[in-house]
Amino acid sequence: MAKFRRRTCIILSLFILFIFSVMMGLKMLRPNKAAFGVPFGLDLLPEVHQRPPHLGKIFDSQMSDKINSETNIKNLKRVEITVKPSKASEPYVEDLPPLNYYLHVFYYSWYGNPQFDGKYIHWNHSVLKHWDPRINKNNPQGKHNPPDDIGSSFYPELGTYSSRDPAVIETHMKQIYSASIGVLALSWYPPGSHDENGIPTDDLVPTILDKAHKYNLKVTFHIEPYSNRDDQNMYENVKYIIDKYGNHPAFYRYKTKSGNSLPMFYIYDSYITKPEQWANLLTISGPWSIRNSPYDALFIALLVEDKHKYDILQSGFNGIYTYFATNGFTYGSSYENWGRLKLFCDHFQLIFIPSVGPGYIDTSIRPWNTQNTRNRVNGKYYETALSAALQAHPSVISITSFNEWHEGTQIEKAVPKRTSNTVYLDYWPHKPSHYLELTRKWSEKYSKERTTYALENQSPVS
Repeated sequence: MAKFRRRTCIILSLFILFIFSVMMGLKMLRPNKAAFGVPFGLDLLPEVHQRPPHLGKIFDSQMSDKINSETNIKNLKRVEITVKPSKASEPYVEDLPPLNYYLHVFYYSWYGNPQFDGKYIHWNHSVLKHWDPRINKNNPQGKHNPPDDIGSSFYPELGTYSSRDPAVIETHMKQIYSASIGVLALSWYPPGSHDENGIPTDDLVPTILDKAHKYNLKVTFHIEPYSNRDDQNMYENVKYIIDKYGNHPAFYRYKTKSGNSLPMFYIYDSYITKPEQWANLLTISGPWSIRNSPYDALFIALLVEDKHKYDILQSGFNGIYTYFATNGFTYGSSYENWGRLKLFCDHFQLIFIPSVGPGYIDTSIRPWNTQNTRNRVNGKYYETALSAALQAHPSVISITSFNEWHEGTQIEKAVPKRTSNTVYLDYWPHKPSHYLELTRKWSEKYSKERTTYALENQSPVS
């Protein structure tokens, strides 16, 4: 009898543990509702709290119900192991559905290694300090030390690659093609400019365009908040991009309902610049307006707060995107608000572009930011985001990201890797191509569903 009671207790304990794990996983997929008058962590965004130009996208918040189980396991005295998948995991080109030019993915060309760049770039990213010295005392300091120690919680199948390596660019285009993504939104700084951790990369654009064209991909530009960005130098930079790259067959143009095929530019951190300045560039009456000129284009603003909607209207933008892959972090990145945002955009004839992502973890460079971690749950988080986006009937869907490794939003292939100090996260029990395959499935679904609803302002890409 005692043995029976002991066995019963063990079974009951295991059952309770299983139920608890399932509940925590479901909770992760959708954060609790909160008042979005002041979005989580909004006080940490630009103009409110100083941060690096691009890599400070997601910050510490007051959310207490987020799962942050995706953290690196330190001090495991084990032999370094890197697992490489077989070439057989590559999909056959003839088996792939057509490219979806309404599906865009954010792409970063800022990585470097000694072979191509003379040094590591971005893989050796610094551990960013918290603004509270008391918190800093408990966190690691300094920079990462590639190739075994990198500024990411995942490890790429291609290793610590250089964005200048033509073979790497080709592999990236092939992976994007395999996911049935039609457009990559290239992170861009003007010639001679770069982010805090990088070097200028505008000289890579011709190669990226050429490789993209080989796979029938299109390239648009994600203009970063470069130093002193304003309406006047934005005019010059838009003119530069269109003059230099606009005739390339891979240069992306979006056909509006009126029949005009226009370039599209995503403007990261657009809200930093006052609406009055943007209006100088983006409205017909502006002193250096690009409207109805050879440099006219569709400008897509980043929406963070609900109130940004009206600033975007005043500025003369053509649409909004939400960028952040962290559900609940901002008003714009919260799935529950996408239906309302789509109605707003329809009313004012704006393009609505929700941004979806496979997860989020930036603790390799912001160890104090575990509150914003979003567990991938083997792809369920990603599919939940994609499902929410499709329900809003958007003009375009953007994916954050193809290869933003620092913030763990990549769908690029990752592999298992462990060293004496770190066990990197991976896509187990699935293949390194898991998120590319999920993207391909949802791309096809989006393409079919998109044909069933009317979009007031848009018609197929040229």
